[in-house]
Amino acid sequence: MGKVIAITGKGGTGKTAVTAMLIRHLNNSEKKFRILAIDADPDANLADALGAKVEKTVGDMREFMQDSRFTSSPDTDKQALFEAKIFEILLEEDGYDLLVMGKPEGSGCYCYVNNLLRAIMDKTAKDYDLIVIDSPAGLEHFSRKIFPDLDDLIVVTDESRRGLTTGERIRDIAREMGLKYKDLYVVVNKITTGRRDKVIENATSLGLTVIGTIPYDESLAKFDLVGDPLTGLPDDSPAVKEMANVVGKLGL
Repeated sequence: MGKVIAITGKGGTGKTAVTAMLIRHLNNSEKKFRILAIDADPDANLADALGAKVEKTVGDMREFMQDSRFTSSPDTDKQALFEAKIFEILLEEDGYDLLVMGKPEGSGCYCYVNNLLRAIMDKTAKDYDLIVIDSPAGLEHFSRKIFPDLDDLIVVTDESRRGLTTGERIRDIAREMGLKYKDLYVVVNKITTGRRDKVIENATSLGLTVIGTIPYDESLAKFDLVGDPLTGLPDDSPAVKEMANVVGKLGL
């Protein structure tokens, strides 16, 4: 299995934007990776940020697999059926494949969808050099062991001291849960000019390692405002330039 990077943080901090810019940078890199991008947030936004059009999700697959118990013949090869559905929902884009969790259409909890996502990961993860996961807020997906052991857990926060303490709490909860990862890093998003040093100081006092301080970027804000994919950001965008530093610190 390749390197596994999960990006998490409180809602509204910009973790999906950071995920999209990371994939954008890797796609434009001279190094060529086989990338699997996973949008594990039921409120799926990663596809829009990447400019991809998703028609089928894991949630849709759940409905099909549930229905197939009653509609398929007894001699149907369920494993072959499952693998065929994976190829239906796995979106092949230029430079990466995308898997979107989505929402189940029927009633009930996400347990079955989570189990499907885990099974798909077990089946496909070995085919990629790099797996990038846009995680929902919180650590529920990790506690349920849906994802394989992580190489890097990236917490996206704002520049406030309170935002950074979220990173501290996620680190402590991850340890309590026995979540396996090699490194935990912080990326501070929408940082104000002149505040970087203080943010780094605050993070250090909490025992956190900051690998990126993404400045407020007017071009990124305009893209978000009209819903344009972040893959179209110009190379001279301050956020894009800082993402290059993040990628370097991740050793990619």
